[in-house]
Amino acid sequence: MDSIRIRGGKPLNGKIEISGAKNAALPLMVASLLTEETLTLSNLPHVADISTLISLLCQHGAAAVMDGQMTGSGSCSGRSLSITAAEITNTEAPYDIVRKMRAGALVMGPLLARVGRARVSLPGGCAIGTRPMNLHISGLEQMGAKIDIVGGYMEAIAPNGLKGAEIRFEPASVGATENLLMAACLAEGTTVLENAAREPEITDLVQLLRQMGADIEGDGTDRLVINGVRKLHGTQYRVMPDRIETGTYAIAAAITGGTIELTNTSADLIKSVIEVLIEAGAEVVETETGLIVSRTGPTLNGVDLMTLPYPGYPTDMQAQMMALMTIANGAAMITETIFENRFMHVPELARLGANITVHGHSALVRGVDQLVGAPVMATDLRASVSLVLAGLAATGETVINRVYHLDRGYERLEEKLAACGADIERITGS
Repeated sequence: MDSIRIRGGKPLNGKIEISGAKNAALPLMVASLLTEETLTLSNLPHVADISTLISLLCQHGAAAVMDGQMTGSGSCSGRSLSITAAEITNTEAPYDIVRKMRAGALVMGPLLARVGRARVSLPGGCAIGTRPMNLHISGLEQMGAKIDIVGGYMEAIAPNGLKGAEIRFEPASVGATENLLMAACLAEGTTVLENAAREPEITDLVQLLRQMGADIEGDGTDRLVINGVRKLHGTQYRVMPDRIETGTYAIAAAITGGTIELTNTSADLIKSVIEVLIEAGAEVVETETGLIVSRTGPTLNGVDLMTLPYPGYPTDMQAQMMALMTIANGAAMITETIFENRFMHVPELARLGANITVHGHSALVRGVDQLVGAPVMATDLRASVSLVLAGLAATGETVINRVYHLDRGYERLEEKLAACGADIERITGS
């Protein structure tokens, strides 16, 4: 099993090209099941979740071709994926694949809409909390599907096809919004999704579906109106930049006291993160191709924050900002409202010398003068990168184990950080 070794204490300075967004790319890939024509996605990140979903789509009968080579500069902007689901040959999404990532369950809506049946494994829980499917199920049932839970699988049929319906999410759900949005594109009549999630990745999905021929109104709002069409067609589409990767490397600049220019991205994607960074003492300057982040002074300030649905502070940036707060002056109260078990990085940060006390859904972080390297263990995707950030700021050597979590969502992390002066290397396990 691979690990990452970091010898920290060095300011990072340089330029990092932000990859395409994994959380946007996954539902875009699933949308290929809605048409028999070819969907080509560019700016695709090379991460483990993408490979896993390709395997699932191919199992349903799709053909996938990856094109594009790494350039001499290490840029991956040329990578593209063409998916052709000319015929759906299998409607089962097995547990072995769906358990690895929540996006696997998104095939249920498109399969029901296109061929009228699907057998999809319940995703179950994951390290940061449960991934409930009740909103997906109830919404599809309102659209005419019949769904039974049998042996850990959602067995769904739409004997009379899917029909438009008015559906309200309580609470707002990114996954349920994506699933029902795709299903509604081929349903008969009009579907209205109220209290829909508003994340940029959903807007990206709406824009792709519209380019494929869907009739959708309300992108960027919590009310989506979808007028079903008989058929969607193939298209070419560029995946949006990864806002979580953007925020992560912005924090890398602040936590190490360096200056990093982030390209192929936009400050608009991480407004709530930038607000906290500036309050903490960082400087953020927008550029034509992204932003430049640096620490303006020798110290940082503790800042309270609460994770909320978009446009609030993202839960996927909670662990990274906690790492930054471990070396800030004073104290910071970090409250997690999205997932019930997303503080598993706290004991590992404590091994590096962090002073953090958890009270239910809140963590009180008291800044320390210096973190000190130690062996630590990653518990989930974002927790693992918070340990990387802390290791970059710590003196001495930090070894992060179980980094397969990192490989799910960060493309060439060691290479990108090393290009900015980090002393970081991957140690290949047996």
